[in-house]
Amino acid sequence: MAADVLVRLRQELPTLRPAEARIAESVLDDPAGVVASTITELAARAGTSQATVVRFCRAVGYAGYPEFRIDLAQATSRRAVELERSGIAEGEINETDTATDVVSKIAFHEARTIEETARLLDLDALERAAEAVAQASQVGVYGVGSSGLTCQDLAQKLSRIGLVCAAPVDPHLQLTSAALLDAGSVAVGVSHTGTTVEPHQALSLARDRGALTVAVTNFPSSPLASVADVVLTTTARETRFRSGAMSSRIAQLAVVDFLFVRVAQRRYDQTAAALKATYDAVQQRRLDQRR
Repeated sequence: MAADVLVRLRQELPTLRPAEARIAESVLDDPAGVVASTITELAARAGTSQATVVRFCRAVGYAGYPEFRIDLAQATSRRAVELERSGIAEGEINETDTATDVVSKIAFHEARTIEETARLLDLDALERAAEAVAQASQVGVYGVGSSGLTCQDLAQKLSRIGLVCAAPVDPHLQLTSAALLDAGSVAVGVSHTGTTVEPHQALSLARDRGALTVAVTNFPSSPLASVADVVLTTTARETRFRSGAMSSRIAQLAVVDFLFVRVAQRRYDQTAAALKATYDAVQQRRLDQRR
């Protein structure tokens, strides 16, 4: 399913020329205002020319400004309906919001991020990744910072069902892990921007060793995606008080769950046995609540 224009602009922003990027930022900052603007007014907002606006529209997949503005109007209307349905006047958090407002707005954005990521996810890519992981001799998962937490989550899940999987935290250990992968292995790199050095280096090395490489990123044209055989794209968005690290985490964890369950289904009997064995193993670590 095709992404709406606002999702597409966020994903393509890093690849646009500087003047085109200013136009995209103007649209993302005030989509409703741009809907009401002429091409001349949008050019003035972005400090560029009408010709550059036309080039920008073509760069993001439209014949010209009228078609772009129609699609933007539809996306803006959908967004307004979603906000109204959620009882939120605006999506951004501001300094006067109450605790109720903050909780409602964050819940709205996180639920929407998961829904949008699921709706736009390439299911063929998900299936290819799941098939490879289910049959892999070993899996290496690489990321740092907030994305590193996603890596730890995936490694824990896969290890729990009996797969050999590691998610080293140290960048040097990530490289040594990737260097030991082979044609029967899978390497997964996780980075919201797709520009983080560590997972890019690890995935590049793993690919050189013959492993199938999978990227989980918000930007399908990013450097990380360029060294991946399979790309699983999230659609997280930043807001004033939710940086990329915050907004990406919920989308990445959703993708990890999608992947894990499809892997587990392919190893159904082994999964059931492994989950029971690991569940039984940790029961002695639980406190007895009986009085």
